[in-house]
Amino acid sequence: MRRAGTGAMRDGRDERQRFMTRPAADRSSLMRSGAGVGIAAMASRILGFLRDMLLAATLGAGPVADALLAALRLPNLLRRMLSEGAVNAGFVPLHARIAAERGEAEAAVFARNALSGAGLALIVLSALAQLAAGPLVLAMAAGYAYEPDTYALATFLNRLALPAAAFLMLAAVAGAILNARGRFRAAALAPLVVNLGMIAVLAAPLAGVEIDPVSLATALAAAFTLGGAAQLAILLHALAKARREFGERLGFTRPRLDPDMRRLLALGLPALLAAGAAQLILLAALQAASFTPSGVAHLHYADRLFQLPLGLLAAAIGIALLPAIAAGWRVGDWEGCAAALNRAMEAALLVALPAGLALALIADPIVSALFERGAFTSEDRAGTAATLAGLAIGLPFAAAAKVLGQALFAAGRMRAAALSTLFAFLVALFACAFLGARLGGLGVGLGASLAFAAHAGALAALLVARAEWSPDRRLLSRLARSAPALAALAFALVAARMSATPWSPLFLAFACIGGGALYGALALLFGAIRREDLRALSKRRDESAG
Repeated sequence: MRRAGTGAMRDGRDERQRFMTRPAADRSSLMRSGAGVGIAAMASRILGFLRDMLLAATLGAGPVADALLAALRLPNLLRRMLSEGAVNAGFVPLHARIAAERGEAEAAVFARNALSGAGLALIVLSALAQLAAGPLVLAMAAGYAYEPDTYALATFLNRLALPAAAFLMLAAVAGAILNARGRFRAAALAPLVVNLGMIAVLAAPLAGVEIDPVSLATALAAAFTLGGAAQLAILLHALAKARREFGERLGFTRPRLDPDMRRLLALGLPALLAAGAAQLILLAALQAASFTPSGVAHLHYADRLFQLPLGLLAAAIGIALLPAIAAGWRVGDWEGCAAALNRAMEAALLVALPAGLALALIADPIVSALFERGAFTSEDRAGTAATLAGLAIGLPFAAAAKVLGQALFAAGRMRAAALSTLFAFLVALFACAFLGARLGGLGVGLGASLAFAAHAGALAALLVARAEWSPDRRLLSRLARSAPALAALAFALVAARMSATPWSPLFLAFACIGGGALYGALALLFGAIRREDLRALSKRRDESAG
């Protein structure tokens, strides 16, 4: 393990001491901001899940649903990548450095230049994307080349949805500017409007309004774009309100590719690629799924269930881990960083392993309870469940990659993180195509899981090669001690699946709570979780509440 010099270690202790002795009001404000961001992220995922339940009930998983989901894939890909904090990872540290070294006025000029440059670039790219809407559909779902009607509808819907990509990208820049100034609320809450708009459209047919599937899909694509525009408007309004804090009016100006902007691009573009590893792997899976009827829709619904635990883990890891290891990396406290990584890996895997096991073993009843109603048929349930079972195997690897990726982000090794993402994407392209052609939806899910494993392995190899991290004895011991709890959970889940009890949403909730309680109790009994862990968690919760 790399060791820091005595001076660096002393600086690190001094820095941590300064943080602990900050005014209570400052620390309380930071905790309230973090809690607000977490609540907003949770609300966004709940609304997204509700949106997809309504989508399954109204459109099911037929050709129209396939066309809509393929058309929304590119803007949704950008939206999810941006929600992982890629723009913040590039913009916020650079903005802070400029403010510290050259003053707030220069930082405001940099912010205005970034916003204007992003706006101009996105206008040009959006115009080009409109001209290439058809090829973009085939780039994401090549199987539609053999389905002319689905391809034509997907191209039309893609043109409707593509402007949302520009709105969401520009909103991400505006949100990063607000975050750099400590204004978190608007950036956290604004993304909710996209899902709220689509839910309003989906509620119409369920309320008795007659609308054919193609018209409904058209309305949803338009609502997605309007929601993106509304999100951008909310953030620009928040920026206007904060203009006095920036020292001058933060408007649009003629963009300049100065050294600061070049540094932002050098940091932001690799960060965007690295943060979107999971989404790019699933984009490769989409290619393979597009060659199977209803395969795109089956993958979408399975991905929604897969992303629920992964997204919550990613948000928690990003909020709790990145600041800690960034501070340690800055002062050369390599051992402290490695310890933080191991504890985060321990927590992530102790959650991801039972979650992945549950999704794999009871995929069919989960999909049935949540989606099988209205236009979503039993055949759609079987296809979605098979895809979910394959994806679930990769959940622990995806969670591990989220932890390990934070180390490269904190160290500023964006290029290495981006290269590992490209490697995983290539693995996904070949694995999903090969296994999908032989096993259908199950093979597509298994191919994606193989890519998640390759990504986690590549990140681990990058860190181990430079002696920046290695799994410690406690991590390996805790994982080994979790095996009996996982075995008992598997037995209980299989028994519940074989029972004659119908899997209603209420029974599913009971099974999840009961399975979680069983796993937690046995993990505590066998030492995978210790009482001091629970006391430490309770202490942190009390501190946040206070």
